[in-house]
Amino acid sequence: MLSGLRIAAADLPRGHGGARAAAELRKADWGAIFAVLVGMVIAALIAAKLLAPVVEEEQQRAYAFFFGLVLASLWVPYSGAGRTWKGGHYLLALGAAVVAFLLTGLPPAHVDPNPLIVMAAAAVAICALVLPGVSGSFILLTLGLYTVTMDALNTRDLGYLATFFAGAVIGLAFFVKLLQWLLEHYHHLTLVVLTGLMAGSLRALWPWQDEDRNVSAPAGDIPVTTGLAVLGFAIVAVVLLVERRIRTRRDAAAASETRDHHPRAGTDAVKGT
Repeated sequence: MLSGLRIAAADLPRGHGGARAAAELRKADWGAIFAVLVGMVIAALIAAKLLAPVVEEEQQRAYAFFFGLVLASLWVPYSGAGRTWKGGHYLLALGAAVVAFLLTGLPPAHVDPNPLIVMAAAAVAICALVLPGVSGSFILLTLGLYTVTMDALNTRDLGYLATFFAGAVIGLAFFVKLLQWLLEHYHHLTLVVLTGLMAGSLRALWPWQDEDRNVSAPAGDIPVTTGLAVLGFAIVAVVLLVERRIRTRRDAAAASETRDHHPRAGTDAVKGT
């Protein structure tokens, strides 16, 4: 779908028609795309109604829970790299972590939510869907558009939402292709960088920070805050363990089925003697 939209964005302004784009769009699995889009809309509405108020009223505790979730999730890109990490890989991840740490520590900005700014912000923020460790919400917070966007969802401001959606589609159309190319040609290095970005962006979820994102040592409600972080970590850890067990059983079943249909060459050789 994204390839079709990208081709349309390139061909239509040049007067080349939409034949290439239409052919590419027909290749898309529209059932899966529709399900994902519906899920995104439901998640956004729930976040606007339920999650955003919780984060605003109980920021320290909410951040602690999300901190634990993301911290445990570091295992996904780290283990998914597929090769043994060497010293240079850790240095590269450290560099990416420093960049993410600095960027997520920028104080919130305040910009005029005109259509071009909204589209540009959406194009950047939507990358969080395919880039682990980067929070679209914090990108919007940095640009000063988080509250505006949540209000638009709650009030059904269709003009603002349409502009935001257009920017999100543009961002996905170009960034997803770039990430796909990187994973195909530089899979290990890409996941090394993503691991670093994910680790560095944990600063954005540090429970003890002020409105300008200055972090501080733990203070105040430490037991409950720490407990929520541990709970978030445990939830992800359990999910990863269950997923690993299911995958192991599936692989074992597939291997057993393969042996049943294709006996080992050694066995065949013995029978032929």
